[in-house]
Amino acid sequence: MIEVKHLYKSFGNKEVLTDINTVFEDGKINLIIGQSGAGKTVLMKNVVGLLEPTKGEILYDGRNFVQMSKHDKVLMRREMGMIFQSAALFDSLSVLENVTFPLDMFSSMTLRERTKRAMYCLERVNLLGAENKYPGELSGGMQKRVAIARAIVMNPKYLFCDEPNSGLDPKTSLVIDELLEGITKEFNTTTIINTHDMNSVMGIGENIVFIADGLKEWQGSKETVISSNNQKLNDLVFASDLFKKVKAMETNEN
Repeated sequence: MIEVKHLYKSFGNKEVLTDINTVFEDGKINLIIGQSGAGKTVLMKNVVGLLEPTKGEILYDGRNFVQMSKHDKVLMRREMGMIFQSAALFDSLSVLENVTFPLDMFSSMTLRERTKRAMYCLERVNLLGAENKYPGELSGGMQKRVAIARAIVMNPKYLFCDEPNSGLDPKTSLVIDELLEGITKEFNTTTIINTHDMNSVMGIGENIVFIADGLKEWQGSKETVISSNNQKLNDLVFASDLFKKVKAMETNEN
């Protein structure tokens, strides 16, 4: 479990996050949603240690990440997997080499063991047969699946995903959502996804944190997001094509 307590983040005189308090639950899909510029990316970067909070606590199973030494933070990051918006693959490395890269850097496995683990992860994301290809030979969806395989190759306890469906068509986005959901359940991972995709919200959103203007405005599940009384959340949710269709269907039924 990851707990965020009284988190503030400022850049110069501009306060971007104000008194954020939330919990990201074990073994669940945790979503951070909000408009562009709301602060959701800044929140995720603070949680993973890419940014330093101005004030507040970030607790990983009771361990205060903010107060850890550099050495302990490095060890802590080995428990994390990260999927970037752009996939961030190494163009000069094959698919297999991309996936084994974290193992080459941080594990004491033999070459045979590293290859076996990487091939298992490629099988898990349905990419067996693509291990000798290069990123430039893959579609956007396949690149995201390689990024997922690389993110889980170290068997992380925490999996962070920054807009994993960005730039993908709806069908491929659904494949990525189902894959992330399956991995979360299979490995009991604490998964945190930063997204604006309302299809993801209704498809896999077990614990949803809504950020607006640097404040946590609402938290709940996909079952309760439609019935929220928070106007800012309603403005975000019902502006999407998905919820326009849902609302139209409800109107027709009535």
